[in-house]
Amino acid sequence: MTKTSMFTSRGRLTAVAAIISASLSTPALADETSVERVSIIGNQQKIDQAAGAVDVIGELQLEQFQFDDINRILSQVPGVNIRQEDGYGLRPNIGFRGVTPERSKKINIMEDGVLIGPAPYSAPAAYYFPMASRMTAVEVTKGPSTIQYGPNTVAGAINMVSRGIPADSEGAVDVAAGTDGYYKGHAHYGNTNGQFGYLLEAITLGADGFKELDNGDDTGFDKTDLLAKFNYRFSVGETSQLVELKVSRSDETSNETYLGLTDADFAATPYRRYAASQLDKFEAEHSQVQLTHLLETDQLRVTTRLYRNDFERDWFKIDNFTSSQGGQVPSLLEILTRPEDETNQRYYQVLTGQRDSTSQEILQLNSNDREFFSQGVQIDVDGDVTLFGLQHEIATGIRFHEDEIQRNHTATNYFMRSGSLTPTGEDTRATTTNTENTEAISVYLQDTITLGDLRLTAGIRGELIDGYYQNRTPGFEQDFQHKTTRIWLPSVSGYYALNREHGVFAGVHKGFVPTSPIQDASIDVEESINYEAGWRYINNGTRVEVTTFYSDYSNLIESCSLSSGCATDLTFAAGEVDVYGLETSWHTSYRLTNGWSMPITVNYTRTESEFNNSFYSSFAQWGFVNEGDSVPYLANNVGSLSIGLQGNRWDVYLLANYVSDMPEAAQTALTGDSRDSTLAGVRTDAMFTLDMSASYRFPDWGKVYLKLDNVTEEEDIVSRRPYGARPGKPRQVQLGYQYQF
Repeated sequence: MTKTSMFTSRGRLTAVAAIISASLSTPALADETSVERVSIIGNQQKIDQAAGAVDVIGELQLEQFQFDDINRILSQVPGVNIRQEDGYGLRPNIGFRGVTPERSKKINIMEDGVLIGPAPYSAPAAYYFPMASRMTAVEVTKGPSTIQYGPNTVAGAINMVSRGIPADSEGAVDVAAGTDGYYKGHAHYGNTNGQFGYLLEAITLGADGFKELDNGDDTGFDKTDLLAKFNYRFSVGETSQLVELKVSRSDETSNETYLGLTDADFAATPYRRYAASQLDKFEAEHSQVQLTHLLETDQLRVTTRLYRNDFERDWFKIDNFTSSQGGQVPSLLEILTRPEDETNQRYYQVLTGQRDSTSQEILQLNSNDREFFSQGVQIDVDGDVTLFGLQHEIATGIRFHEDEIQRNHTATNYFMRSGSLTPTGEDTRATTTNTENTEAISVYLQDTITLGDLRLTAGIRGELIDGYYQNRTPGFEQDFQHKTTRIWLPSVSGYYALNREHGVFAGVHKGFVPTSPIQDASIDVEESINYEAGWRYINNGTRVEVTTFYSDYSNLIESCSLSSGCATDLTFAAGEVDVYGLETSWHTSYRLTNGWSMPITVNYTRTESEFNNSFYSSFAQWGFVNEGDSVPYLANNVGSLSIGLQGNRWDVYLLANYVSDMPEAAQTALTGDSRDSTLAGVRTDAMFTLDMSASYRFPDWGKVYLKLDNVTEEEDIVSRRPYGARPGKPRQVQLGYQYQF
């Protein structure tokens, strides 16, 4: 069949004109205090009365530690499970409530309320993630409220809130330098003159890297992000309205690799990188255009967003060994897991540059060149109405979305010669050449009714998805193959105020994760029923929340990609799985003498998981699974403690994080079968990190700050996937200066 897009140029322009015209003609009352609508959670009152677990890390909290790494930021939120990878958070692996963190593909990642992943439906792996350093808030929602945000509704959503256009002249400059060649330059300025406002922002960030290549080459990264916003406020009749244009451009070059170390080499020199990874490099460009129209009245808000994101990336890196004589060669993970094996030993010596390649140990480096786009129209409406004598808070929305990934992968063969990679002279060849495209219509409706001290919320989401896959490999070309998914996802939740300080909440919703267009239609989508219940206490700056959660999966699916060790993207199903646990948080602030205060925040999450069936899977993270085995890369215990001292001039903060060890595979032990999971019975290290920051504010000349990440220089194996043991970031020292005007 031939695919025809719903987003042709004429169709797109017609839809835009119709939507804006409809918004402008909506009857309304005057409200001249309209603000940019980029938050998905809302004001503090909505947070306090939320019928579920929501968390907001605001601008002041983000500035306490000046983190560039989203993993470190989210460590302050209960219920978040993370698998570290490169130490800098360049391509994070984030999950909520036990969902697989692999490339954050099972949570909704948004910026200013819009899906920001490269191709959220077709290829949700987050090889692009917004730069955390330029955000002014990070919002996390879990539980039934996730129904508003799809397509993934099992776990939750994260919304990165970018800087808004200021009401008056306002700007800042932030520069920093540190160990391992770290540098940061960040500046922004904005103003509003009458009805017109604007914001310009630029940030550059990089480092030489903390790993040491055997040949001495750089292992660092460089990232640049440019952002501009322009808005115009006006009134039509009795409505207050705003039109805003947001454009951004970012690029990244990072000398990153998937190649890790043997456990023995990690114990000796954890920050070493083998010679075989000397050419590995990730290059990417991202651009965004977003046009927003906001209409507000006393009782109604209509937000229309048109968005387009383009992302191009090429990751040139070592992939495996091959032989000109044919025959099977061991995988990189097998070599590094058991380097003492007689067969593996010579391959290991080639990887480290100790031995030159023969025709049997040719190194294959792949250029994984991919192009993505994501575009759509999203309309969200919420307002207050009175029906049958009851107060209703209605939230509803519709999104027309299209995204696509084009893979143009190639492979080139190299010899190892005296510690350097040398092309064999063979032609570069195509390996994967295909296109995945998805068109989706999403709708949701949510109604919150207030009955005295009870706030009862019911909602439903519909995902109407059409996926298309085309193989473009020369000699194997085919027309687009079509796959359809139609699903409705209900939710119900409630919050009951016991008194002014105490409240309880509970909810249940249906979880869903779609499969990509390339996957066989016989593989069912992921579905679950998710429950939560909790208690919240708020009094005079003290906040305590305890939440229990239970996710009952009728069909857990996992996709295996290059980042988890698969040569091609494949999807596997495990059937019934249970994930359950407890989230707790406590925050307070003590007033001390002489103007000092001491804020304290404690978070703890306990998570358990178990497969309900015994089975074998060729998915490397599962293998031979027995009923009751745990889901891999899910820590049972995660906790953090943040404590600060705030004064008139000085601020000092400490953040301690603990993550218990995690299984690298569901299979608990080797059986001797050739199909055993390579990492059966192997676990990551338990990790403890201590971060510190201190700042001094001058009366008129800004502030200086000092940061120490990983104060105690912990050296832990954060993961052995896809190819060997890898470390977290070592101790890093930064000295910076920030001036606001």
